Amino acid sequence: MADIHVEEFYKDAAIALVQLYSAFPRRINLFVEDIAGPDETDEFGLHSNRHMACFGALLWLAEEGLLRYVDTIRQEALDQAVLTRDAFIRLSAPAPSSLLRELSEPLPGPALPQSVQKDLATYVHLLRSALKSGSSSRITQAVQSAFFADDHYQNLH
Repeated sequence: MADIHVEEFYKDAAIALVQLYSAFPRRINLFVEDIAGPDETDEFGLHSNRHMACFGALLWLAEEGLLRYVDTIRQEALDQAVLTRDAFIRLSAPAPSSLLRELSEPLPGPALPQSVQKDLATYVHLLRSALKSGSSSRITQAVQSAFFADDHYQNLH
């Protein structure tokens, strides 16, 4: 079993990346409370460890080149955040079908149009599906696969 802070990191990263993808290319304010939940500061005005871990995850995503932002809003949010080109390409890329079968929910009903099938075969769909499931192991696997998106991503550079 992974350390709980690592599982929380994967969930925070997945939520942030999905939020940014959903707004792309528009810049948005990325609020920690929207990702990690409400937080009450202590008597000294300091945030909880959970809040700060989420804020740290957002900063790490930026340091690793997955998102850009203009400034921080205290330790509450990233101001004017947007996915980088590399992150957008990575999240839009088709995921391996074996991974899709393993991590995505089966789709009911008749065959879907080709355009919908393409959308449902992307890394961002894996993240959305894993988040919807609520399973820490699925979220971890989906984020790891998106971050380390096999040789396909490496060949883009």
